[in-house]
Amino acid sequence: MLTSINNPKVKEWKKLHKRKFRERMGCFIIEGDHLVEEALRSGWKIEELMIREDYTFPIPEEVPWTEVSIQVFEAIAQTETPQGIAAVVSIEEKQYKHSQLSLLIDGVQDPGNLGTLIRTADAAGFEQVILGNGTVDAFNEKVVRATQGSIFHIPVVRGNLEEVVKELQTSGVKVFASSLTNAISYKEIATPRQVALIIGNEGNGVKEELIELADEQIYIPIYGKAESLNAAIAGAVLMYHLRG
Repeated sequence: MLTSINNPKVKEWKKLHKRKFRERMGCFIIEGDHLVEEALRSGWKIEELMIREDYTFPIPEEVPWTEVSIQVFEAIAQTETPQGIAAVVSIEEKQYKHSQLSLLIDGVQDPGNLGTLIRTADAAGFEQVILGNGTVDAFNEKVVRATQGSIFHIPVVRGNLEEVVKELQTSGVKVFASSLTNAISYKEIATPRQVALIIGNEGNGVKEELIELADEQIYIPIYGKAESLNAAIAGAVLMYHLRG
């Protein structure tokens, strides 16, 4: 059993809490039964399981694992009440592909919002999520938790959104940008068979260059006194509408 928080392996695990080390090492860390089970079920490569000494989990024979003390697990865990299991998972780099239903994310910075958008895209039957510059890392632990396992189900791709929009349009995909100005209500638009939706930054929205490229700008009417909707909520409403 691994008992020292100063063990080199523990130090490597803790580095995965930072984006630059995740990108350098090609791995990310997950916690809890549900996420570990989803990763295993979806065929993502588990580099190693970390099992707390007082916890039990059905470990597949082919998966490496290490038993750790309560103190070590607390040093690794990011949740307030960890379940007692965590895993190091290899990042699967996905590539852009032509899809009939795509969600494009422009500069969303809140991990909870991005995770919820990925989860909703999965639930709504979208085929890929493409992250533009300035968007929080998809393998940030808060993002992964908010996806509730959808990070393992739907391809999440990093790309230049201006180039992606042009490629989608060339393939016959109609691109809608969420916007509050010079836009029409989402209720007034037809729902084409091939569609992409751009959701923008929480404070600044979709950047002007993308708005100009989009085929249409759409908005969700506000009937009360709220200034706007949360980015993830807006994305959910629009995705389900465009899903048809």
